[in-house]
Amino acid sequence: MPTFDRAPSKLSSLLKRQSPLASAHYQRDTLARVALSAIAPHGGDFSTTLSAHGISALTPAKLDIFQINIGKLCNMACRHCHVDSSPDRTQENMSRETVDHCLRALDRTEAQTVDITGGAPELNPHFRYLVDQCVARGKHVIDRCNLTVLLLPTLKDLPEWFSDRGVEIVCSLPHYRQRNTDAQRGDGTFEKSIEALHRLNAVGYGQGDPAQQLTLMSNPVGAFLASNQVKLEQEWKAGLAKYQGVTFDRLITLNNMPISRYLEWLEQSGNLQSYMEVLVNAFNPATVEGLMCRNTLSVSWDGRLFDCDFNQMLELECHPSNPSSAQAPMHIRNFDPDQLAGRQIVTGRHCFGCTAGAGSSCGGALT
Repeated sequence: MPTFDRAPSKLSSLLKRQSPLASAHYQRDTLARVALSAIAPHGGDFSTTLSAHGISALTPAKLDIFQINIGKLCNMACRHCHVDSSPDRTQENMSRETVDHCLRALDRTEAQTVDITGGAPELNPHFRYLVDQCVARGKHVIDRCNLTVLLLPTLKDLPEWFSDRGVEIVCSLPHYRQRNTDAQRGDGTFEKSIEALHRLNAVGYGQGDPAQQLTLMSNPVGAFLASNQVKLEQEWKAGLAKYQGVTFDRLITLNNMPISRYLEWLEQSGNLQSYMEVLVNAFNPATVEGLMCRNTLSVSWDGRLFDCDFNQMLELECHPSNPSSAQAPMHIRNFDPDQLAGRQIVTGRHCFGCTAGAGSSCGGALT
C-alpha cells in the first residue's frame, strides 16, 4: 500500500463508512425517489425529455476518446468526488492484464485520445507503462490529475516525465481562491495545488505549447450550475497570474453530478430536491449532440465497459446491440467494436447533469 503525506482532506470513502450511498443501486434509487415540483418538465424523466425534443434514443457517434478509469485509489478524499475515491480504496486498481486488454482494444479503434482517470491514476503501478504504450501508438494522452499527488515523494519527477511525452494534464481545481478550494477539497489543498502548478510551469506547461497543454477543471463549490466557461477562464488567468504567478492554457467547467459523495452532501445540506430541479429545468437540447457518452467509451478498473464515467460510477453497464446477448456483461477482454457501435446509450435521471445549462462533459461546456 502506498504511503502518503498528510492528505489535504480527512474525509473517508462512503465504502469505508459503510454508508448506504456506497451502493450504486441505492444511489440510483435515491435519485429516482426525489419528488420534484410540478414545474419540473416531464416529471424529471430523462428519456421522456429527450422524446419531447424529437430524440428517440441516444446512440453512439464515432469513437474519439478511449477513457480508462485505472482505479479508485487517491491521496485525497474530496467532498464532491463522484468516484468515492480516497486513500482507503486500495483494492480497486487496474491490473496489468486488464491494461493490456485495454491496449489491444484501443488498437481496434480509431480513437486518437486516451483519457486516463481515477482516483489518482498516477498511483496505479502500471500507470507509466500505460502512458508509454499509448504514446508509442501516437495517441494524445490526457492525465486527469488532482495536482497534490505530484508532491508525493515517489512522484515528484512526473512533471518532467509528462513533458517528455507530451501528455496533456487536466488538473482539478475548484477555484483560484484558497477559501473556495479548501472548502471543497480540504484544508491545505490550495497551497499544495499551487506548488504543483508551479512545478508544471517550470517544465514548460501552461506556456501556450500544444505539446505541453495545462488545462484546469473547475466544479462549482455549491448547489448551482457551472458559470460561463469563457468568462471564467479570463478571470482565472488574471487571478492566478497576479496572485500566484501561475499560468495555464485553458479552463473547463463541469456541473457537479448528483452521484456518490456529492449526492451525500446534497442530502445532508438539504439541497437535493432543489438541485435536481435546477438540473431538470435547465435541460438544454443543444448539448445532446456533444455529450461525452456519444464519442467516448469508459473502461472501469476491472475492465467493464460503460457509456461514460458517470454511468460507470452508477454501475450502468453498456448494453450490447445484440438482443440475444443482453444478459452478457460487456468487458474489455471481449471487445467488439461493431457491437458497441450499434448499442443504445444507457440514460437515467443523473444525465440531466450533463445537459443542464451550457452542458457538461469531460471536455467542459458543450454550448
